[in-house]
Amino acid sequence: MARELFIFVVAFAAFASAVAAYLAAFHGEASLKEILSTAFAAVIGLYVGRYVERRLING
Repeated sequence: MARELFIFVVAFAAFASAVAAYLAAFHGEASLKEILSTAFAAVIGLYVGRYVERRLING
């Protein structure tokens, strides 16, 4: 359980910082709402991908 929480927090932080850097570099501004919502969507996609991968391995 602690491992999954750690993965969630680290992935969210990584996606949030990447989105913030992208928005600041290419659009000149980065709203907190866009950063957090995009990072949350990316983490959800990460977990869906992990779930699908585990289901495919098990057949």
